[in-house]
Amino acid sequence: MEGIPQPIPRTVEEVFNDFKGRRSGLIKALTTDVDKFYQQCDPEKENLCLYGLPNETWEVNLPVEEVPPELPEPALGINFARDGMQEKDWLSLVAVHSDSWLLAVAFYFGARFGFGKNERKRLFQMINDLPTIFEVVTGNVKQPKDQSANHNSSGKSKSSAKSRQSEPQSKMVKTSPPPKDEDVSGEEDGEDDEQGATCGACGDSYGTDEFWICCDICERWFHGKCVKITPAKAEHIKQYKCPSCSNKRARV
Repeated sequence: MEGIPQPIPRTVEEVFNDFKGRRSGLIKALTTDVDKFYQQCDPEKENLCLYGLPNETWEVNLPVEEVPPELPEPALGINFARDGMQEKDWLSLVAVHSDSWLLAVAFYFGARFGFGKNERKRLFQMINDLPTIFEVVTGNVKQPKDQSANHNSSGKSKSSAKSRQSEPQSKMVKTSPPPKDEDVSGEEDGEDDEQGATCGACGDSYGTDEFWICCDICERWFHGKCVKITPAKAEHIKQYKCPSCSNKRARV
């Protein structure tokens, strides 16, 4: 993804420098270059990823084709969620996934080159001394003691408005099989129930152990895995639009 080949980091210091370079590029994308980044994440395009590069630059691109990839891959399909939520929430979501990806890449190098317990600990301590991308993007840079409290309060405030995880009243997450009682429900409800019984993407029937999400536009239900939406990602989406409805709206 990087054009010019970069030397592979092999020591703790080299891995940390690689981490810092990629981190700087991602922060630029989500702050100073945010307008350019926003425009490149077109929901009409295929699944896109945000890559931070070791030379402190960034790029939005399709995921690599080789399987398994040479390096861990960033979150897939960040462009699909762009128009379904407020911009600041979307940027925060991308920031969280970018933090996770940076750690995955750093510790991939550590595992590949046989870092021992002390080396892994030192690498994490060096990384942990830097604010996360999420903290930089949201302006919530705290002392380490306050970080856990901040994340807890942030999670409560965002989930209190419209919880989408493990709450039966949530529209976005299917936590029980679609009701089939036509006597209790009206014709309109019956249609929704039949529609919710199968995935709008793959056509498979509902499973109690699977995460489901409903499109607020066409009201069809989908497996989260079929539309690249996880329970964590759903928490940040105020109005979900499936890929089909997102494309229709973009063309109007």
